[in-house]
Order: sequence, then structure tokens, then C-alpha cells
Amino acid sequence: MGYPSVFPAGTTIYNKDKAYSGYTIFPSAKGALLIDMNGDEVQLWAGLGGFPNKILPGGYVLGTTGSRKGKFAYQDQIDLVQVDWDGKIVWKFDRTERVADPGTDPVYMARQHHDFQREGSTTGYYYPGGEPKTDGGNTLILTHENRYNREISDKLLIDDKIIEVDWEGNIVWSWRASDHFDEFGFDEAAKNVLSRNPGLHGAAGGDWLHINSMSTLGENKWFDAGDERFHPDNIIFDARNANILGIISKKTGEVVYRLGPDFNENDQTKKLGWIIGQHHFHLIPKGLPGEGDFLVFDNGGEGGYGNPNPGALTGVNNARRDYSRVLQFNPITLEITWQYTPLEAGWLLFTDASKFYSSYISAAQRLPNGNTLITEGSDGRLIEVTPDHEIVWEYINPYFNRIGGKFTNNMVYRAYRVPYEWVPQAERRELKSIVPPAIETFRIPGASAGAGTGRVTAVAGVDPQKSTPTRFQDKTDGEDERIDFCVASVKKSDLEQVDKKRQE
Repeated sequence: MGYPSVFPAGTTIYNKDKAYSGYTIFPSAKGALLIDMNGDEVQLWAGLGGFPNKILPGGYVLGTTGSRKGKFAYQDQIDLVQVDWDGKIVWKFDRTERVADPGTDPVYMARQHHDFQREGSTTGYYYPGGEPKTDGGNTLILTHENRYNREISDKLLIDDKIIEVDWEGNIVWSWRASDHFDEFGFDEAAKNVLSRNPGLHGAAGGDWLHINSMSTLGENKWFDAGDERFHPDNIIFDARNANILGIISKKTGEVVYRLGPDFNENDQTKKLGWIIGQHHFHLIPKGLPGEGDFLVFDNGGEGGYGNPNPGALTGVNNARRDYSRVLQFNPITLEITWQYTPLEAGWLLFTDASKFYSSYISAAQRLPNGNTLITEGSDGRLIEVTPDHEIVWEYINPYFNRIGGKFTNNMVYRAYRVPYEWVPQAERRELKSIVPPAIETFRIPGASAGAGTGRVTAVAGVDPQKSTPTRFQDKTDGEDERIDFCVASVKKSDLEQVDKKRQE
């Protein structure tokens, strides 16, 4: 899909009767930005980075104050901090490792990346009964550690490490991914590829797994029914570069549940379809609609290691798909219980599938009213959709990152919605529904009046309502709706079968 140079930004759709209204926080080019449903900026914590930003009850925000620079750095954050409404740092952690890059003075840093979780919450977002601590408690932090593991490769690895720190900054628990290499399910072809190229990023090392989300499971029906894999303290994670989703035993460190890296593994995974390059894999918390199901933004794009193919001559990123899916599915049966794909987004032809597509970053949050907040990250687009897939809120990030004075992107790594009560300092404003204008008449002011199409000429013998080559029309063929496009006639049921085959 072509990307226009100018387009509406801010809130473009808001149905206040159907949306779950509250405040939304996301990392912008300006800092941690809190907006209301009309897109008005409630608070900006200027310069506060977010990998991601999370807001806690009382108007506290978690984020970072800087990132590691240089050729030995790869997505490492200097610290993780908690600031209050007025920007005062009330908690800080930067003691994962003392880093001494060549040519620089040694410095302690957190090496945090992609995720963290404060005690009292599970997913890191709002749910009834969740009470993340703001003046104490432990914090789970996803970090990096460089090391060699000859079982994986003779190259330096950027290893993923999860640590738990107390309020005083002491590391009280840790888990290192490379210690569990044999538990990730790589076949011999994948191991051979990993040995040669474990996701190399120059002097920084090989980002072989790229874990991008982790959170504790919390109370859930599976553990209540006796499944020990779902112990509330266990940690759910996903590894984007390897197409792996799993659960770690907090007690033993063992990977006790795994999906991927091969989604042709059995009939259940084949029906679920390949999950590729995914983000924000988590268990829907107790108290929210769909509780106990998995929810994940299945990016598509590319990922995985295995046999070379025409799209991946080296065997790195050997699985590819050019559209995204948001999937909710049963952890035991792997049955999809809800999804948002290009078809649900309204794109009927498979050639338009890429119009719901973010090949990197992105997220999904289940809201208390059953709606889902989706971060289509690469386009800076946030949407709230109902269970019936109606978009009831849409926001386009208006702030672009710049490199060398040039616009690069308006990406949003991950957004979160919280209730008004979590931010008592903010002044509640009167909100109004926003009905988007008709595309046919919407114009930039001064460019065109945007009213009508000019002179209309009828063509002899042609009914424009029944024979327009560039529009879809509905017909009835028994009980099967048909869609006409130019001279091609396609059954809707056939399109659904094509979509199903494409997922497989």
C-alpha cells in the first residue's frame, strides 16, 4: 500500500457509546505521551523513552532516560525509571551490568529492552483486581547479556535474560535463554543456520531469539484446573526472531510450554497457522472477557531459521507472510476464539491483505468491555475494535522520528489504555464522538471545495448503479453472497477458503 505524504492525524474515529473510554499512553518522538479519547494531549513526559511506557495508578509512569550508543550496542536501555506526575524520578534501576565499551568509560546500565512488569500486575495493563505497586515491590525486567555458547554458535550472542529486582535494586532471580537451548524445539536445519548466523548485528553480537515480551501468567483457570504449566508465577514470553511462544517455570527455569518454531508440527498447529515475527504474547488476565486465552499480535513479515528457500537464501528468516493477524486462541486446543485479520478489517481480496500489516513492533490489549486495543505499530496507528470487528476508535500518531532532519516514521512500539481513575491529576474534559468525513468529499482546506464530481455524463444504455467497473457489487446466488469486480466474479466463501489456505 502506498503511503501518502499528507493524511489526517490524531483521533479520526471515536464512538463514545461503544468504546472503552480512558487515557492512552504510548512512546512518541516527543516522549511518553498521554492522550484522551479525542486525541487531546493530557500530559507529556518530555524526553522519557518507552520500551514501552507503562502507566501505574496515581499517574506514575515507567520508562527510560537514555539508550546505549555505539557499534557494540543493540537496543540496550541505560536504565528503567518510575517518574511521578511532575516528572520526578521516584525509582530507578541501572545495575544489571557494568559495561565497558572500547573507547568509553565503564558505566552501569540496565540493558533493559522490550518489556518489564511491576509486581501486582500480570500483563502490565489494566484489569479488574490488578493493583501494580507504586511505592515498593519487585520488578521483572527483560535484559541483554553478551556471551558465547558453542552449542548454539561460535559467534558472540546477544542473549536474552530475565531478571527480577527488588525495590532497592537487588537482583533476586534471573533466567538466561541460552541455558535452555535444547528446550526450544529447533530441528537440525535450524541449528545449522543458527550456527552460521545467529541473527548477527555486527560487533554487538547475534540477536538469536529476540524475546520481545514477557509477563507473569497470574491467576487463571488452567492452573485452577490442575495444569502446573500455568502456575500464576510462571512467565509467558515470545521470541520474535525464532517464531517461538512459550511459558517458563519460575521455579525451575524450564520451558514448560512451547509453540513453534515449526507450525507444521501437528494438526493443531497447522490449523492455527504460522505465527511469524510476533509481539506482545500474553494470557488475557482474569476478570477480562476471554480470560485464560492467549492473545498475540502475529505480525507476519519474516522470521525463523530453517532450510533455505527462494525468499531466504541463507535460511535466516525463512518463514514469510505479508499481512498481520491479531489472534486470541485456547492454549490447550489451539482453537482460534477471536481474530482480527485483513478479512475482518474489511479487505475482501487477498491482494489487499497487506493493508492490515505491521511487520515489526505492535501489540493488542483486551479491554474490560470486550473490545481490543490494537497497536498497528509500524504505521503509528492505534485502533479499538469491538468483538464484531467494528472500529470504534482510531488514532494516528502525528509525531515522526527524524534522522538528519528527514522524517523517518511515526511508529508506536506499544500503547496501553487505562481507566480515568488511574490518573487523578488530569482534568477530565468533555468528550464528543468523532464521525469521520466521507472520503469522497474530504479535502485539505483550500485545495478543493470537495463537493461533487463536476459534470456528470450518462452513457447511453448503461445503468451506473449496476455496471461500474471499479466498484464491488452484491448479488445473491442461493444463500451465497457474490462479489463482482470488473469481469471477475468471486464467491465470498471462496475468499474465506483462500484466506484459510493462505494461513496454513
